[in-house]
Amino acid sequence: MLLLHYTGMPSAQDALDRLCDSAAEVSAHYMIDEDGALYALVDEERRAWHAGVSCWAGQRDINGCSIGVELVNPGHEFGCRAFPDGQMEVLVKLCREILTRHSIPSQRVLAHSDVAPARKEDPGELFDWAALAAAGIGVWPAQNHDLAGASLEALGYDVVGAGEAACATAFQRHWRPGRIDGVMDDECLALLAGLLDQIT
Repeated sequence: MLLLHYTGMPSAQDALDRLCDSAAEVSAHYMIDEDGALYALVDEERRAWHAGVSCWAGQRDINGCSIGVELVNPGHEFGCRAFPDGQMEVLVKLCREILTRHSIPSQRVLAHSDVAPARKEDPGELFDWAALAAAGIGVWPAQNHDLAGASLEALGYDVVGAGEAACATAFQRHWRPGRIDGVMDDECLALLAGLLDQIT
């Protein structure tokens, strides 16, 4: 699994200091600054502590089965902003390399908010998932109005643990960022059905 985050801190240096502080008990494999500077922090073969309490498709040890990439961005708490082109270009290159090395399927390129929807919002609705998918990283749905079997659980969300509204909100942040209200309306369900078509 490849998991994308934002740092959610006032500056890149604040984030780097925290990620390199053993007392903080948080780490990630990589961090990418807004200017495109790439920091390799933890070897890909080693566990990094970036996911916290999380779950996807029944897997609860997300730290043990994922590579975590932190994108420098102040996040919702400090004024979330768009991710610069230079940062995204480095991310695309890094993701392609990671996916090649580890044969990670497209549907397992996820947001922190996807695997921890009750706790996390990152990388947030300003992250351009559609552009990432267009670059061959992750999946982006075409709507399908055959909704049979279209459930958030079928995609991988932990609805029982996190709740329907939190999972719907996370889904919208990733795949329908234009309106985030925590309700799986007809548009969201059609997008969900389209996603499930691609991965099943």
